[in-house]
Amino acid sequence: MTSVETERAPYVGARIEPSADVAPDADLGPDVVIWHLAQIREGAVLGAGCTVGRGAYVGPGVVLGRNCKLQNYALVYEPARLGDGVFIGPAAVLTNDLFPRAVNTDGSLKSADDWSEVAVTIDTGASIGARAVCVAPVTIGAWAMVAAGAVVTRDVRPYAIVVGVPARQVGWVGEAGHPLVQEEDGWRCPATGRLYRETGNGLEPTA
Repeated sequence: MTSVETERAPYVGARIEPSADVAPDADLGPDVVIWHLAQIREGAVLGAGCTVGRGAYVGPGVVLGRNCKLQNYALVYEPARLGDGVFIGPAAVLTNDLFPRAVNTDGSLKSADDWSEVAVTIDTGASIGARAVCVAPVTIGAWAMVAAGAVVTRDVRPYAIVVGVPARQVGWVGEAGHPLVQEEDGWRCPATGRLYRETGNGLEPTA
């Protein structure tokens, strides 16, 4: 039996590497896997089937839905909220401070009471590429895709593909992760054949 297959109370059903640091009051669903040197802070909630890669960080009270995947060294700061099936690429960062400073104007070290957390919210199935940064407060719509290295400073519509610094939309993507191809009656996924139509807030799949 390898170390990742052992169970550490009270996380029955989760698999945790011995070098990981998991708070006793973190709520881990069944089949969660926590790899080497990852840190899961107090009150964090990880839904069933989540995987947290080597050296990744999940802040206090952060909520992950089912079957999320955080790749190596991803940093998810509180109070982020992730829906089911969200992918966070290697070394991606979800921030939480609009006006970051180490000290107050009088030179004293800032404490938790000296600033207000703001959240990154990521809806079902969305993907954040390697080394991308989502600058809170922003919402990433369902099934959207943020390109590697992008810096997201405003909300991203469902099924949108965004790239660059600051991130801008360059196309649409389907649930399978493939860019959609425009046709007369909408946008078609080349992998699944599914058709999508534009709405005021993004795309919606047809029946």
